[in-house]
Amino acid sequence: MSSPPRPEGLRERKKARTRRNIQEQALRLFAEQGYDETTVEQIAEAAEISASTFFRYFPTKEDVVVQDDHTPLLMTELATQPSDLAPVPALRAAVHTAFTRLAPEEEAQILAMTRLQLRHAALRARAVDSMICTIDTLAEALAGRLGRRSGDPLSRTAAGAVVGAILPALFGWAESGGVTRLADTIDEALALLETGLRV
Repeated sequence: MSSPPRPEGLRERKKARTRRNIQEQALRLFAEQGYDETTVEQIAEAAEISASTFFRYFPTKEDVVVQDDHTPLLMTELATQPSDLAPVPALRAAVHTAFTRLAPEEEAQILAMTRLQLRHAALRARAVDSMICTIDTLAEALAGRLGRRSGDPLSRTAAGAVVGAILPALFGWAESGGVTRLADTIDEALALLETGLRV
């Protein structure tokens, strides 16, 4: 017989469900009445929470569109890659596996969020800030894999190159309406990077 779930596991799952619900309701309202026209209070009401609870999950309305839970998943996949795999191939494999596992509704949510970022300058700026944080996180993980010091130029350059290749692929995918699988679109970009941009 399996043991019952640990309380902290239940709490984390409940928090994750609440977070997803807030984002789902926010994206629905943005689609129905516009991003600028939608208030935090309206999002909170739709998600059946208080405004103060909203701010415990997202510091600002912009964060609802910019924040996601994919970096931890990517870090988990990166840790499973063979230790002798070079930085870019290791990241490519980790990204492909992580994005292949996305459910259709998760991919649809990424599409909606990315299209909003493309239409609103403030959201694009926040998305860039988020990407910088992702680069820092990946660089730290790569440095650990390579046995190098934190801030190592090779690790930072590799992480920056991978994120830099993902960004235009992601935006192009969103502009096209997400007609292909996101995992395949990003993998195509990272394959070019891995081969030195030779076609």
